[in-house]
Amino acid sequence: MTLARLQLAGIAKHYPGVVANSDVALTVLPGQIHAVLGENGAGKSTLMKIIYGAVQPDAGEVFFNGQPVHIKNPQQARALGISMVFQHFSLFDTLTVAENVWLGLDQRLSLREVTRNIERKATEYGLGIEPTRPVHTLSVGEMQRVEIIRALLTQPQLLILDEPTSVLTPQAVEKLFVVLRQLAAEGCSILYISHKLHEIRALCSACTVLRAGRVAGVCNPTQESNASLSRLMIGTEPPPLEHRAQQPGAVLLRVRHLSLAREDQFGVALQDVDFQVRSGEVVGIAGVSGNGQKELLRALSGEDCRSAPESIAIGRVDVSRHHPGHRRSLGLHFVPEERLGRGAVPTLSLAHNLLLTRQEAIAMPHLVGGWIRVRQLERQAADIIARFQVKAGGVHALARALSGGNLQKFIVGREMDAKPRLFIVSQPTWGVDVGAAAQIRGEILLLRDAGCAVLVVSEELDELFEVCDRLHVMARGRLSPSLPVGQASVEKIGQWMSGLWDVPQAADVAA
Repeated sequence: MTLARLQLAGIAKHYPGVVANSDVALTVLPGQIHAVLGENGAGKSTLMKIIYGAVQPDAGEVFFNGQPVHIKNPQQARALGISMVFQHFSLFDTLTVAENVWLGLDQRLSLREVTRNIERKATEYGLGIEPTRPVHTLSVGEMQRVEIIRALLTQPQLLILDEPTSVLTPQAVEKLFVVLRQLAAEGCSILYISHKLHEIRALCSACTVLRAGRVAGVCNPTQESNASLSRLMIGTEPPPLEHRAQQPGAVLLRVRHLSLAREDQFGVALQDVDFQVRSGEVVGIAGVSGNGQKELLRALSGEDCRSAPESIAIGRVDVSRHHPGHRRSLGLHFVPEERLGRGAVPTLSLAHNLLLTRQEAIAMPHLVGGWIRVRQLERQAADIIARFQVKAGGVHALARALSGGNLQKFIVGREMDAKPRLFIVSQPTWGVDVGAAAQIRGEILLLRDAGCAVLVVSEELDELFEVCDRLHVMARGRLSPSLPVGQASVEKIGQWMSGLWDVPQAADVAA
């Protein structure tokens, strides 16, 4: 009989008004890639934090390599051979990549040695990153690569991955899967949390499903379908999207020859970016994280006001040098990729987080003469929570108390509820379950059908193919020509992600 690498028995964790885990049992064998599946708020992240020592359980036992253990903190977990890559990253913005990695490793290694090890691992696993870059200059996708490399450098016996592919391209996902299969072949056990059912079926040999903090079932995902896994996870299958063809209207966003020098040595310069988004259409921008998407979004939102005059227009208004508040008054609403810190203030309630971007909305019943009508504000927040099925302890719940997926639903709902003329969203379904992803994508199409101009920046190609009418690809600060979704393919978009849209396709040459 094979001794289990990890075994949990009777794990329970309660928070005020919330049961995160209740009587959870889990067994992971050596060399096994074991999925943990569940909708947002099902208790997956709490359970992983218990295994990693970041959260202490109220009840239950943990066994590692057959021995009972009480893991008091992440340092003890790492000493045992447990590493974790969090969905919300644990990096210090003011430190470099190498310094961040160094903090979690054996301090007997010098920073120079750690830098060399990062470069070696990055090359070995195809996770390109510069060790000397400050973390605050990285995109979300690049931060994720840092977390993965840091975990791999600890040579773990058990590796916990929370949504590891949420901001990776299909090609990068395949490379990561090669790495994970190799690690498993060498005896490393992997706990894999993802909402991407096709990934779980392709990668994992076992799956534990959580629902409302309890184990709803254990299965072999290779013998399941996406539909059966959805039923186990949320009790039903997500409804199919209705993407009706329609004629777009007037141009609501026009970007003309936008070029911007990078703000620091690690940024990406924008080079002659030119595109438009019309009312009643969804335009997507694909690309590997760190190719200028962050810089473009900052220019569009008004966070970076260095754009040359006449380079960015909303409707007929030149907003190139206008601040975010004025752009919101023209109907622009924006969802950034960073949930905590930019999308929401962690220490504010959900109701008070509405005030971040809704002061310039047309309907502003909660502000009168400088005073806040708290009850009306709370009713608005409650409506968003109900409409987008956000699992939270009410309108007074702090943003930081929500799971990543539920916070994403609230932020997206907050901006959609403002009835925007122009809606720009980055990574709209990052870290949300299949049911919530289907709902958010459906709401994007409803906005489009109501005449809103929608720009979606995402690294989920399946998502872009589902909701977009036209696609661009961003590579090294340049933007590809527009491509109707009906003419796009994973292979073609993958080639364009390398900046090769000027290279004729074989079929084109033959024609």
